[in-house]
Amino acid sequence: MSKINRRTFATASAALVFAPYIARADKKYDPGVTDKEIKLGHTNPYSGPLSAYGTIGKAIGAYWQMVNDKGGINGRKVNFITYDDGFVPSKTVEMVRKLVEADGVFAIYQLLGTPTNTVVQKYLNQKKVPQLFVATGASKWGDPKHFPWTMGWQPDYATEAAIYAKHVLATHKDNLKDLRIGILYQNDDSGKDYSGGFLNGLGKEHEHLVTAKVSYEVTDPTVDSQIIEIKNSGANVFFNDGAPKAAAQAIRKVADLGWKPVQYLANVSASVAAVLKPAGFDNSTGIITAAYLKDATDPQWANDADFKEWQAWMKKYLPDANPADSGNVYAYAVSATMQDCLTRCGDNLTRANLMKQAASMHNLEVPLLLPGIKINTSPTDFYPIQSVRLARFDGAKWSLFGDVLSHESS
Repeated sequence: MSKINRRTFATASAALVFAPYIARADKKYDPGVTDKEIKLGHTNPYSGPLSAYGTIGKAIGAYWQMVNDKGGINGRKVNFITYDDGFVPSKTVEMVRKLVEADGVFAIYQLLGTPTNTVVQKYLNQKKVPQLFVATGASKWGDPKHFPWTMGWQPDYATEAAIYAKHVLATHKDNLKDLRIGILYQNDDSGKDYSGGFLNGLGKEHEHLVTAKVSYEVTDPTVDSQIIEIKNSGANVFFNDGAPKAAAQAIRKVADLGWKPVQYLANVSASVAAVLKPAGFDNSTGIITAAYLKDATDPQWANDADFKEWQAWMKKYLPDANPADSGNVYAYAVSATMQDCLTRCGDNLTRANLMKQAASMHNLEVPLLLPGIKINTSPTDFYPIQSVRLARFDGAKWSLFGDVLSHESS
């Protein structure tokens, strides 16, 4: 099993820990790499309706600062260049072209959003620039046959939603005739993945149980009218696929209406700080989500070595950030994955070799993944994480329940 020594990321020099991987052959570099530097490019909505996700970009920057303070990647400092695209695809195109053609980055890393990644995917693949570990779970990111330079990281939305649907059926198996399901989804590829995955999880024979399937636009000021429509359909189960702002609004509106459905919340909006607190902890109690990362608000991880290291990193590099915001956990874990791939490249820092390393992770464990969840990829499998556990919000924190559920068993 390939298991990273977690102290690599907080207490040791990556160059020393990963010394066996360092190539002794002649150095091979592509654009964005020198003896002293590796340039990574990134965009994020630091402004606009999805600015809550800005936490991720800031935390990624802090992660690479930690790596650089420890000596960098095999002696090279990471130059993380990030721009604000406001979640506007046309601006993403402009920023990514700047990153590739003006800034000369080695790879595009953790670019956030389904529509924003979509508009640059063909361009990056034509340029043979890695589009690695994109910050979106759309199923399209696992297509090495047509897009060999693009790879996701988190569990894909369709699989996650199918797991929710199967849980709904399992918990209502004795009263299916009374089951009515309402779905709120974002009107883009991510929302269609979530809603489509949920329907696939139900199966053809149960699709009629969905009484309302209602979309919203990220620019909508509220989702109040959508929630009223779903409630009026008679739904007693509600799947909330909203981005953080919309998700919090939906939870509050459900409570305001005195409606008490069983609620499922997309993992992308499962942040205690960014979603559940604004929605109200009382209003959020009982909501179910899927988890693959350790929750910073869960005391059961207090004595775990990787969690302690993450806390120390937060205090040193993000002292003003909210540790309850799951974006800080996510950024740390995905960056640890990228660090591993870059380190295994040694001195063969070509874009092709970076993709080769990304496509050859076997039972890799990185800090802050839940126990039992590992990263696996191959030249034909570009879905790094395909397992989750269900969790229920108890009014203060997410409480895990049940077994690890994988893509294969979902």
